[in-house]
Amino acid sequence: MKLCLQDLRAIWTGARSLTLDAADYEAIDASADAVARALATGAALYGINTGFGKLASKRIGDSDLAQLQRNLVLSHAVGVGPELSERVVRLAMAIKVVTLAAGRSGVRRIVVDTLVKLLAANALPIIPSQGSVGASGDLAPLAHMSCALIGEGEVRLNGERVSARDALKRIGVGPLTLGPKEGLALLNGTQISTALALDALFRAEDVFVAGLLAGAMSTDAIKGSDAPFDERIHLARGQRGQIEAARNLRVFMARSGIRESHRTGDDRVQDPYSIRCQPQVMGACRDLLDYAGQTLEIEANAVTDNPLVFAEDNAILSGGNFHAEPVAFAADMISIAVAEIASISERRIAVLIDPVLSGLPAFLVREGGLNSGFMILQVTAAALVSENKTLAHPASVDTIPTSANQEDHVSMATFAGRKAGDIARNAATVIAIELLAAAQGIDFHAPLTTSPVLQRVHVKVRSVSEHLDRDRSLAGDVNRVRELIEQGALVGG
Repeated sequence: MKLCLQDLRAIWTGARSLTLDAADYEAIDASADAVARALATGAALYGINTGFGKLASKRIGDSDLAQLQRNLVLSHAVGVGPELSERVVRLAMAIKVVTLAAGRSGVRRIVVDTLVKLLAANALPIIPSQGSVGASGDLAPLAHMSCALIGEGEVRLNGERVSARDALKRIGVGPLTLGPKEGLALLNGTQISTALALDALFRAEDVFVAGLLAGAMSTDAIKGSDAPFDERIHLARGQRGQIEAARNLRVFMARSGIRESHRTGDDRVQDPYSIRCQPQVMGACRDLLDYAGQTLEIEANAVTDNPLVFAEDNAILSGGNFHAEPVAFAADMISIAVAEIASISERRIAVLIDPVLSGLPAFLVREGGLNSGFMILQVTAAALVSENKTLAHPASVDTIPTSANQEDHVSMATFAGRKAGDIARNAATVIAIELLAAAQGIDFHAPLTTSPVLQRVHVKVRSVSEHLDRDRSLAGDVNRVRELIEQGALVGG
């Protein structure tokens, strides 16, 4: 079973389920049989008939092997903090299914089937978001996920919070008694970190599109030039993302009446960087997001537990695929890219409210002084951009030893993914503010109209926020436009 980014996004939104085929089951069965054969030899097998981490030298008797796996799940379910969103949990469960279905983890098919049934029934384990350092796998959060399989912990069943045992009963599934290695296979892996990073990536992609649309609308609102988007400029440099961003901006602004009104006779030579350099900045962000996406697609299809079972060679090998360094780097790249998308957006907001730079009424409102207009909305955007600068500091450059120094270098990928999601939400809010400001600027040019593409965006913004004639609280307007961005509702239609 392989999932592409499009498949993963569909799972994230709840639009797709998972189904295993005969080849998956064949690989799963072969792997489980290999574990049984290895146990029969009496050899010491890490996490199968030994303790874990620093306790790996402790042999466990055959009569205690099931208890060993249950104890592993319960002892590691010590996560704290806010709960992961349903979207992230759904992704993590799906990625764990893909990992186990590869036939390198030594679990029985009933373990994988139970995960699939939970997913299909929208029975999502409640998982605290904090407590993983992104190496030895996402142990604590995956333990909370695994608790549901053995009837422990809590589950959100179609939105209703219930005990895991009750949820299993309602969907007609019995609690599992874990066999040798099964608890370890469930806990060991990068699925939570990867799900968090994918969540941030998908939200970042929506923010990126909204940022391009907002930037094009701001350019038109200040009667800026589309000449810097000319293809020849960007082909001369050759950066793929830049070329594509410039093409998008040209398409977005095509056939704008506002643009045509000042194509000749405009004595301004060059616009501010936040207008003129959009292809260069947004293109670089797009390239970074694409690279992160490639890494995460590989990771979502990877086998990342330990030890790994190679049934064809009768080998069980200990390694370190649980170390989430690739995920941490990808999440940090997402953070940097999205922070920049928000940063250049905030600078365009500043241009829009400045009558000298924009040629529009100060703070985008008539009767300035009596009305403050968009003055404090720019402050809100600046606050979020500044917050993002701190959040964008890479988590991956940090490490801290754990497990009595046995696990002495870790990735911090889980935190990297979480804060990338926070940055994406902040950025969506900044872009929402810019869209409101740009729409206000477009209004002042009536009866001239913007391009057909941007008119559609303008209509959508105006469907949730009226033109600002005089001061009112715009907090609700910002949230409603942000929701349009997060729903991907600005494109099409």
